[in-house]
Amino acid sequence: MGFELFVALSLFAFVSSITPGPNNLMLMASGANFGFRRTLPHMMGVGVGFVVMLFLVGIGLIGIFDAVQYSYVVLKWVSVIYLCWLAWRVANSAAPSKETGTGKPFSFFQAAMFQWVNPKAWSMSLTAITLYAPDRSLLAVFLVTLVFGLINLPCVSSWTLLGQKMQILLTNPKRLTAFNYTMAAMLIATLIPVVL
Repeated sequence: MGFELFVALSLFAFVSSITPGPNNLMLMASGANFGFRRTLPHMMGVGVGFVVMLFLVGIGLIGIFDAVQYSYVVLKWVSVIYLCWLAWRVANSAAPSKETGTGKPFSFFQAAMFQWVNPKAWSMSLTAITLYAPDRSLLAVFLVTLVFGLINLPCVSSWTLLGQKMQILLTNPKRLTAFNYTMAAMLIATLIPVVL
């Protein structure tokens, strides 16, 4: 991979990782509701889950989309339904109760598995492999995966930090509820390009 292609890949990885999407919006909501430390497993699950998905797409899963045209349509609608359900959960979540300890962020495993129904993660993976590892050689796929792994985690962490900083404003239950409804609406809004 030449230097110019590497720079283009790094820029693509940064822009696609830092811009709003289901992962980032959920991490911001989790940071606001649970804080940075309790959201660490969620962040790590996103980072590890995405690079595993990206690598598997690069070494063969992309072939399914090439061979079976309707597989993308099925994936799209499963993802839309799941994200609508998830938006409902975000809208109706509450801060953890200090007395009962209720409420908890995504676990590492839940966040890693979420990547498989995240339309933005699929779009990022398919685009990255198509543009930056077109020969689908193991080395090219590994380099794409490595670049995303190094760039993605700091990007998603920044959204969690932003959410945590918002905790100061969200001490009032009404403001927290409004925030959660806003995050749910934004999560639904990420589906508009997918559906259209």
